Amino acid sequence: MQIFKVGGAVRDRLLGIPVTDVDRVVVGATTEEMLAQGFRPVGADFPVFLHPKTGEEYALARTERKSGRGYGGFTFHASPEVTLEEDLIRRDLTINAIAEDDQQNLTDPYHGQRDLEARILRHVSPAFAEDPLRVLRVARFAARYASLGFIVAPETLELMRQLSESGELQALTAERSWKEISRALMEDQPQVFIQVLRDCGALKELMPEVDALFGVPQPEVHHPEIDTGLHTLSVLEQSALHKQPLTVRWACLLHDLGKGLTPEEEWPRHIAHEHTGLNLIKAVNERFKAPKDCQELALLVGKYHTHCHRALELKASTLLELLQSFDVYRRPQRFEEFIGACEMDARGRKGLEQRSYPQADYLRGAAQAAREVAVQPLLEKGFKGPELGEALKRERLKALKAYKDRASA
Repeated sequence: MQIFKVGGAVRDRLLGIPVTDVDRVVVGATTEEMLAQGFRPVGADFPVFLHPKTGEEYALARTERKSGRGYGGFTFHASPEVTLEEDLIRRDLTINAIAEDDQQNLTDPYHGQRDLEARILRHVSPAFAEDPLRVLRVARFAARYASLGFIVAPETLELMRQLSESGELQALTAERSWKEISRALMEDQPQVFIQVLRDCGALKELMPEVDALFGVPQPEVHHPEIDTGLHTLSVLEQSALHKQPLTVRWACLLHDLGKGLTPEEEWPRHIAHEHTGLNLIKAVNERFKAPKDCQELALLVGKYHTHCHRALELKASTLLELLQSFDVYRRPQRFEEFIGACEMDARGRKGLEQRSYPQADYLRGAAQAAREVAVQPLLEKGFKGPELGEALKRERLKALKAYKDRASA
């Protein structure tokens, strides 16, 4: 029995960056031998075990053969006869197909070290094209390592293009797709993920609503970058630079979908794109079964982001309606995330990345003014039920008018 570290643990150590997950492959062992040593089996698909003391994963060396569509369409074979090289060849990228023993001796049959030095994301073998999930994985790695200068090898991008055109991407489950998308959005350069998907034709298959934004112009006076797709990439980039959470990054990706529906004769204006985009946002949310908080924020940002940009001009009654829509009294964090997404939208414009965004603090102040309206005095006056709600609304409107007066003084 021989045990090797493989995958990300080896790759990231060689790159000199922190190692988070450690995967190990066991060569020359049987399931019975692993169980006899106290390893606990996990997963029904193939033999993976948890170490009895550390809880880390150990997988028996295995080969795989395509047997159906999609990510799950594989037959696995694990036995003591499977060699380390046979196990490594089934992996996606050469930089993930390097093994390391306890003395840090490397086994690198597919030249992963060479590609690490050249900053290339290259597939290990033609079998890469059998697994559609790898399109998303490679795009995610491109986003993760873009700051180190990594690019996707042209021949790998071509295989990704063939996969995209084959219809195999449609066989991916929502859960598997969302796992890759959400992880990619949390990388340092999530815009690279979207760009790579677009370069290989996968964006058109997975998110045609986002792909449709490229080539759609906006008024240059507000958007010096003009192209709506490029603007979306810039907004995503800003969301990562400002360390925004996943909810905000997802909303940033989807906020302008309505502009993809604007008839060409109306370009570069996009009247009411906030409302026309809502059904598209709903469709993308449902397609990937995004978590509820991501879904809600994406819809709210899509509907109200121009309200945020015009916050200083809004009437007190419109301000109140905005605050009510977000339920700022019970869910203050959601409103804060909305403000964050809108600020990223404002900063995601060519040459305007550093421009101040006074609307953010103005809206925070408005929310605070509305929250400070006390309910108790209204109860003491005998208001209850629907009448109490109306009285509270009137008092909050009064407070917002006073806030606006103070802010403009």
